[in-house]
Amino acid sequence: MGTLSLSEYEDVSIWVPWGHISGRWYGNRKERPILAIHGYTDNLGTFDRLIPLLPDYLGVLCIDLPGHGCSSGLPPGIQYTFVEWSYVINRIMRQFKWSKVSLMGHSMGGVMGFLHTCLAPHTVDFIITIEAVLNPVGRVKDLSAYAFNIDKFVEEVERSSSSTIYEANSHTLQHFCDFLNVYTFESVPTDRAQHLLNRVMHRSQLYPDKFYLLRDNRTKFVNDFVMTPELGTEMARRIRNKPYLIIKGSDSHYITDNDYQVITILRDQNPQFEFHEVPGKHHVHLSNAEDCAKYIIPFLRQHRPPPKKEETKHRL
Repeated sequence: MGTLSLSEYEDVSIWVPWGHISGRWYGNRKERPILAIHGYTDNLGTFDRLIPLLPDYLGVLCIDLPGHGCSSGLPPGIQYTFVEWSYVINRIMRQFKWSKVSLMGHSMGGVMGFLHTCLAPHTVDFIITIEAVLNPVGRVKDLSAYAFNIDKFVEEVERSSSSTIYEANSHTLQHFCDFLNVYTFESVPTDRAQHLLNRVMHRSQLYPDKFYLLRDNRTKFVNDFVMTPELGTEMARRIRNKPYLIIKGSDSHYITDNDYQVITILRDQNPQFEFHEVPGKHHVHLSNAEDCAKYIIPFLRQHRPPPKKEETKHRL
C-alpha cells in the first residue's frame, strides 16, 4: 500500500444556512473518511505536509471552518463563537449521514474534537489531536482582553464592507510568509507558510506583483467558552475506552498544567490512550510532519485497519 497524494482530491461543498463549508476529500471515497479540522485562524492547508504521509487506503476530509479559508463567513454583524464552530462536526455528519466520525484536529480543531467526544462519545470511533486539549482562548483572565475583542469586532464589521481595504494592504508573497512566521512566534516556518496562505491570498488588481489576504477578520476577535480546570476534568471523565492520540510539540507551551490534569484522567481510564511528544512548536504537523506521522500511522492502522483482501475482492 502507498500513501495519499496531495494533488489528488475532490473539492467538497457542504451546505449550511449561511452558505457553504469548503473542503477537500483526499483518498478513499467509498468509505467514511477521517474528518480533519484546522486550528484558530488557519485553514485546511495546515494538513498539506501530513496528508502525503498517510496510508492511501483511507480517506481524509479536510475542511475550512466558517469564516476561514474558502468557507462562507457568518452573516454580517454576527460574532463567531467557539460553540458555533463546534456545531460543524454535527452538521457534516448529518450531511453525509454518518452515524460515527473519526476526528483529527490541530489546536482549536483538536479542542472541538475533545468537546464533541465528551458530549457524544457514542458517535466517535477515535480522536487524534495535535497540540490541543482544553480551549486556550477560554483561559484569558484579563477582562481588558475581552473588552478589546468586543471593540475590534464592532470595528471590523463597520470596515468589512469595503473591498478596497484589502487591496490597500497588498504585499509580496515573501512579506506574508515572513509575517506569518512572526505572527505565530516562529511556529510556522517561513518556507511552510504558503500552505496556510494559498486559500486566503489573492493577486492584487492594483499592484499586479503583490497579493492581499481576503478573510473574515471577525474570526480573530472571539470571547467564548471558558474551559475551567473543573469543567475540563469532568469532560475527560466522560471519555472512556476511546482510542485517543495526543501529540505535543516539545517547544510549545499550548498544553499546560491544566491540560495535564485532563491527560492524566484520560490515560488512567483509557487503555487505548496515547500521548507523544515530538520536536517542534505549535504547528509541529507543518514543521515536522514526519515525526508526527510516526505515531499517527500506527494509530490509524490499529483503529482503522486496511481492508482484508477478501473484503476488497467482494467490493470489486
